[in-house]
Amino acid sequence: MMICGMTSGCPLHNLVPEWNDLVYTGNWEQAYNRLKKTNNFPEFTSRVCPALCEAACTCGLNGDPVSTKENEYAIIENAYAEGYAAAKPPKVRTGKKVAVIGSGPSGLATADQLNKRGHQVTVFERSDRVGGLLMYGIPNMKLEKQIVDRKVRIMEEEGVTFVTGVDVGKDIKADKLLHDFDRVVLACGASNPRDINAPGRDAKGIYFAVDFLKANTKSLLDSDFADKKYVDTKGKNVVIIGGGDTGNDCVGTSIRHGAKSVTQIEMMPKAPDKRAENNPWPEWPKVCKTDYGQEEAIALYGHDPRIYESTVKEFVKDKNGNLKAVKIVKLSWEKDPETGRMKMQEIPGSEQLLDAEIVLIAAGFLGTQKYIAEAFGVELNERTNVKTAPGAYKTSVDNVFVTGDMHRGQSLVVWAIREGREAARAVDESLMGYSNLVVQ
Repeated sequence: MMICGMTSGCPLHNLVPEWNDLVYTGNWEQAYNRLKKTNNFPEFTSRVCPALCEAACTCGLNGDPVSTKENEYAIIENAYAEGYAAAKPPKVRTGKKVAVIGSGPSGLATADQLNKRGHQVTVFERSDRVGGLLMYGIPNMKLEKQIVDRKVRIMEEEGVTFVTGVDVGKDIKADKLLHDFDRVVLACGASNPRDINAPGRDAKGIYFAVDFLKANTKSLLDSDFADKKYVDTKGKNVVIIGGGDTGNDCVGTSIRHGAKSVTQIEMMPKAPDKRAENNPWPEWPKVCKTDYGQEEAIALYGHDPRIYESTVKEFVKDKNGNLKAVKIVKLSWEKDPETGRMKMQEIPGSEQLLDAEIVLIAAGFLGTQKYIAEAFGVELNERTNVKTAPGAYKTSVDNVFVTGDMHRGQSLVVWAIREGREAARAVDESLMGYSNLVVQ
């Protein structure tokens, strides 16, 4: 282990050199305290964050960066083992009540911060378990659910109330929450999945990735898959549309269920294996990332599952309406002479037919679900995210705030935590006239 030279790169502005140095000198409790000043949930980020800090590490200029993510993991797990991470309820309560709608990373961070300030926080979650995408959007092999439950129990001991199985806007009216609570924070995510509108879309066997992953995790937690309430890919040809983290999770999950084959379709060209000259440090390295799902596919099937610069042109059904294949076409990227922007063009004669009984659409998300926005009457912007003033978290409705993906659009867990911290400070200032909550 070595002392870190770091330009951060982290949305949470973690002071990485400080807690790395404390670990280096054996001051584990101080390292934990330093880490927790800027990161509410290192137990999550040390497992699922893409480690933006390592990409910005000065040691990575001419060699390997410091293993910051592993250091963070060691700090938080040591803290649990030694009791440093035990519950610390606030000593004083303000008498103010805040409702947080959604228990993903931004909602949890908002609740955690406001509770530490002494406000009474109630978190409403429409699913049967707390955690949002941490619970049902990220597979167990990346983030074990007992890790989420462990932190939720501590937050409960510290005074946060969690209400599950309640869909605000449907099961409970927005007016009631605005009457019962001094402030409401919307942290419902960007949960409208982007669809693929190609001929044959109504075929049986096509699922959104988020539904596939949720059903898989819920069945695992409820019955260890005995209830069969998941999409079984065993012995089937699976095609995944989308090349991001969610697509990769679908690859890994399909393999674990025994898929006959897995193919991942990506519209973008393959990134270079090494940094290009126009992508120098400390910029984020735009290189080809082969994640655990693709690595397992390569080991099992003998080849990379990804097909680049392609898109689905048609879903092919059998006589009973079941999916049996997908027709894909290669794409070329050309610059529009009028706008200067790059646009995709289909390459004539490049069609290819792939056997597929299961298709998983992992093409990203389009923004806020309309019913929750309409329930509170908040304005949306052109991207269907909740509209606020630049850099602000207050919505167009009095006493209603927004945070996380519902505010900024689909993003990383680390950004969700940052949003939650900033939203909590804004709520605190509106309640108390000032705030001593630290954002960074």
